[in-house]
Amino acid sequence: MSTAIKIFQGRFGRVALLDMDGPLVGHAHHHCHILIKTGGADSAFRIRGKRAPLTDDSVVLVNAWEYHAYEHEAPPDERTLILALYIEPTWLADIQRTLALSGHPRFFPQHCVQITPTARKIAEEFVLELWWADEVSQGRLESLLFNLIITVIDCYSGWRDLASLLRSKPPVSKDARIRQAISLMKNDLARDLDIDGVAAAVGLSRAHFFALFQQHTQVTPLVYANVLRFEAALQLLSHTDSPVALVGSMVGFSTPGHFARFFRQNLGITPTGYLAVPPLCRSAPPISVVRWNVSKTSRS
Repeated sequence: MSTAIKIFQGRFGRVALLDMDGPLVGHAHHHCHILIKTGGADSAFRIRGKRAPLTDDSVVLVNAWEYHAYEHEAPPDERTLILALYIEPTWLADIQRTLALSGHPRFFPQHCVQITPTARKIAEEFVLELWWADEVSQGRLESLLFNLIITVIDCYSGWRDLASLLRSKPPVSKDARIRQAISLMKNDLARDLDIDGVAAAVGLSRAHFFALFQQHTQVTPLVYANVLRFEAALQLLSHTDSPVALVGSMVGFSTPGHFARFFRQNLGITPTGYLAVPPLCRSAPPISVVRWNVSKTSRS
């Protein structure tokens, strides 16, 4: 069974050190996603239908809202240790304004690149800090994390080609109907997505809504809704004392078993397993999560 060894969260997003022995379903993130193998067998991700190998010599890069899945290719008795970085574009933007484009769907022009000796060294230092330190220094971890991200981004992203990125498709939807649909989805996470109802509410047919949504977000409405549910579940588990079953109900799952399966398919571990990992420097809960938790009630 896949497990999370360490999880580190903050304004930068989150970092997970994952011990994987099985695949994950196709999904997406609003984050800028960097994946580095730190031990075990070689493996791979499939991004937009194309295979991206994860080896000792490669890094896998996934753009925001890019559909991808983990494919565990090792023999049944072999595992893969992965350092997974989920980086908030807004955090990068605070450091360097042009890095706000890390949320752009073409920020990483390639999905699989060679890991540089410098990036490998920083990644190894970062993993050692996560794994062995009894008392983790948040400043030390964030400094290593920042250096690792910048090392990868500087070599393998399009952030310096600002004009080209600005000319290509923007990272967020500009269609008012799709923005309204996303708002409706965010405000009703406790129920299964009703595509027909959302389409009607924004004045579109089901077929037109589906096509327009994919055009502007890069993913289907269902994938987008699942991202919203998963991120809300993570925030509630991290920043509130709500029981796992209640959190599952609040993000639309009628039974704990269904919630556990959904969570495991997206992160590789169950909600209970996630809570069992010692929290490292988790930041204060975002205001939106606090308000969401107060305003929502559980459903039978």
